[in-house]
Amino acid sequence: MARAIPSTISRTGRHVERAARTALHNPWLERLARIGLATRGVVFSLIGILAVQTAFGARQASRVADTRGVLEVVAQQNRALLWLLAVGLLDYALWRIILGVFDPEHKGNDAKASAIRAGRMISGLIYGGLAWAAVRIAMGAGDAGSRGAQGWTAELMSKPFGRWLVALAGLGVIGGGCVQIWRGWTAKFHDRLKLQEMDAKEKRLALLSGRLGLIARGVVFLLSGWFLIQAAWRFDPGQARGLGGALEALARQPHGAWLLGFVAFGLIAFGAHSILLARYRRLVF
Repeated sequence: MARAIPSTISRTGRHVERAARTALHNPWLERLARIGLATRGVVFSLIGILAVQTAFGARQASRVADTRGVLEVVAQQNRALLWLLAVGLLDYALWRIILGVFDPEHKGNDAKASAIRAGRMISGLIYGGLAWAAVRIAMGAGDAGSRGAQGWTAELMSKPFGRWLVALAGLGVIGGGCVQIWRGWTAKFHDRLKLQEMDAKEKRLALLSGRLGLIARGVVFLLSGWFLIQAAWRFDPGQARGLGGALEALARQPHGAWLLGFVAFGLIAFGAHSILLARYRRLVF
């Protein structure tokens, strides 16, 4: 009897895995991914637009809007749109988690592939949290449950070896930023596009928006990672900054309005590129 239990668990696990991989070929999964990409594009475009307005004085705000700030702005204008964004963000989160767990793109299990898959799962969890924040805001509960970058950093620092974990997270974010900038500079994102389905104008737009967008997003990653390392070094969670904090840091530099404006236009470009990906990205399931 004792021997049968592990065997039963193993068979059940294989059945679940086969069922999950069969589900990966469902056409709805591709729709889920494309809706998620389009939603990500809308969110980053709105962040960029609000940041441009802040940079050049068209919008007065106590802080530069980040992802959650954008959701609050949308809630003030159109609550139905906020619900749509919540669904789209959840779609994107599920797709990223599926990429990490089931590896439909066949990245493999070596060190590099495992890091990529882990990054996708973490990305999925982050966007899942953002979707939940959108639901809370849409229901009128606000986003009081969100701890933000400083809250998560404080939580992590309270654990054994917490400072080292925060520092490693900062290095990981900086590494991600370097990858984003490299991919933008070299246009490595082209291999993910169905170029044969695009006309010349769309190809030019995809190249320009991808390069500018990925470089701008990489700069934000670099700043956020640096703030995490500062938080670990000084043992001060208050040093941690997310997207909004990174943009605020740019705004405080000499010629900050122009620096913020450049990165903000880059985030708008990233949003446009993500919307293009929603139609033309190669999806493997």
